[in-house]
Amino acid sequence: MPSLTSRQIALFSVFAALCIGIQLTPRPPNVEVTSLITFTVGVFFGSLLAGMFGALVMFVNGFFSPWGFAGMIMPFQMAGMFIIGVTGGVYKRYVAGESTGRLCVEAAVLGAFLTLIYDIITNGGTAMLTGIPLILTFFMGITMSFIHISSNTAFFGFAFIPLLRTLQRLWER
Repeated sequence: MPSLTSRQIALFSVFAALCIGIQLTPRPPNVEVTSLITFTVGVFFGSLLAGMFGALVMFVNGFFSPWGFAGMIMPFQMAGMFIIGVTGGVYKRYVAGESTGRLCVEAAVLGAFLTLIYDIITNGGTAMLTGIPLILTFFMGITMSFIHISSNTAFFGFAFIPLLRTLQRLWER
């Protein structure tokens, strides 16, 4: 576990409070910024902390979500968000020195891909827990997955770079 300064702990705590607060706010189904924030935490703090961050946020969300208790699907949600955080930490190596336009496109593609992985994990978990055939579970969730992937593609593409640059400027002060 990396040692953190008090300033890093404070920023990490603000991220956690912000993300949990937004996650618990009523919103349209499958439109969320938790993935974007978790990914950004990965770029800023590294894979391990971001993975734990994503799992923690989904754990809290599992109990207090405006959509109700997550139940047995919660571990799958936590695993999916853990992967998004870890991927942000890995992506950190590729961010420095890249052009903004290229990063926006890369972030959008990563957002779509990671959301697809998250939806496969959670839908697969649903199929496993309910006994509904996997292909039927995916078919039943296709509309919600489309909304989830589309919104995260937009969030990652348009908000990741401005969010990261703002955080970097704040950090340098």
